Amino acid sequence: MKLSQLTQLTRRNFVKTAAAGASLAALPGILKAQQAPSLNVVGANSRINVACVGFSNRFQDALLPSFLKSKTELNFEMVALADLWSVRREEGKAKLEKELGHSVDLYKSDEELYEKAKNVDAVIISTADFQHAMHTVHAVKAGKDSYSEKPCAEDMHAANAVLDAVNEARKANNRGGAVIQIGSQRRSGPAYQIANDYIRSGKFGDITYVDLCWNVNQPQRWRRGDLPSKLKEADTDWNKWLLDRPKVAFDPRKYLEFRLFWPYSSGIPGQWMCHQIDTVAWFTGFEFPRSAMAGGGTYAWKDGRENCDTFTTILEYGPENDPTKGFQAVFSSRQTNAARGNVEKYHSTIGTIDLIKGTVSNEGVEKAKEETKKLGETEVAVTAANTGAGNMEVAHMRNWMECVRSRKQPNAPVEAGYSHAVALIMSNASLRTGMKATFDRAKRQVMAGGKVFKGY
Repeated sequence: MKLSQLTQLTRRNFVKTAAAGASLAALPGILKAQQAPSLNVVGANSRINVACVGFSNRFQDALLPSFLKSKTELNFEMVALADLWSVRREEGKAKLEKELGHSVDLYKSDEELYEKAKNVDAVIISTADFQHAMHTVHAVKAGKDSYSEKPCAEDMHAANAVLDAVNEARKANNRGGAVIQIGSQRRSGPAYQIANDYIRSGKFGDITYVDLCWNVNQPQRWRRGDLPSKLKEADTDWNKWLLDRPKVAFDPRKYLEFRLFWPYSSGIPGQWMCHQIDTVAWFTGFEFPRSAMAGGGTYAWKDGRENCDTFTTILEYGPENDPTKGFQAVFSSRQTNAARGNVEKYHSTIGTIDLIKGTVSNEGVEKAKEETKKLGETEVAVTAANTGAGNMEVAHMRNWMECVRSRKQPNAPVEAGYSHAVALIMSNASLRTGMKATFDRAKRQVMAGGKVFKGY
């Protein structure tokens, strides 16, 4: 199939695209992408009760609205909330009861929730970045399914722990094993699903380079205004919040603005890179990069943050046994200037797929006349400034809810999270050691300078 045979993905509907003359044969996977999977439900009439673990901004702005979109149709309900901070527990109770129209139970931690709550089947985890994996481990060991926000993990100990916990649950085969959805919502985006099908078909040729970029001009990104001044140590459990991190003195900024501080977050790699790098592993089948070289620093926003405001990593992908084959994926991001904005381009010797525009073209290829065609018309990537409940977030949450009923694996299972976690940990290792980082599959460890990179 020639590139000129493809048509564009847009945000409306397939009917309009087809009416305009798009070829069904040129849109592999469009019908699958547009249709929700049928439910193979056991006990379809029984209600599935969900709890929120971590009443975060992300939960309020995106996860809760996405849950509310499908809860009635799929017979789900939210019945409980766990959060370490008493203020957030009370705020969460008020908001949830207003949205749901009924009371919710409160718990001081996820562990207390699993110990005392007898009516919870699944949880939505939206805690601090470094806590996601271990909080998912707690859920799995308690026999709960979970929708767990990304990044999946910020260190290999946690990444290995969550992968092992899920695999153990699968082997036990209790209710089909744990259903864990990692919050990599691109995997539920029709445009991305079509691009995946097209690339994997071989019709795009071998990928030679992936250009990824996520630029904003937002000095207050991940800041919480005067909120840290309202957080008192007596109103939370600081030691439980630290989880497996070194014990240090209470710091409300680290608690609430954790994305600015390592080892509680890697910042840009954990928040933005892991979204875009997830598609690289998904589209190409290469689970992990062969190597990573990264650099960056805090060049503009001198507000006490420890994580970079500017970051670049070069990731090499390809067969481990043949270094002459493969490609580079370069991710760059700055919070200091929005020029160039968001970029997600896949290049081959025959053309370019632009996932921000939803187009495929012969950009960069020597031809007399440039050709650009649309991939179709569905949801493509949102901008870096948008953190709400877009179509992909809603579809991703619904996919998880359907899989909780059907016991099928969701679009972004734990293996997807493990993959992006390795890439971000490799990048963080290179950034913090100044050395090339690799992944030792046998040891399941990220290595830099011949040493294991612990990550905290």
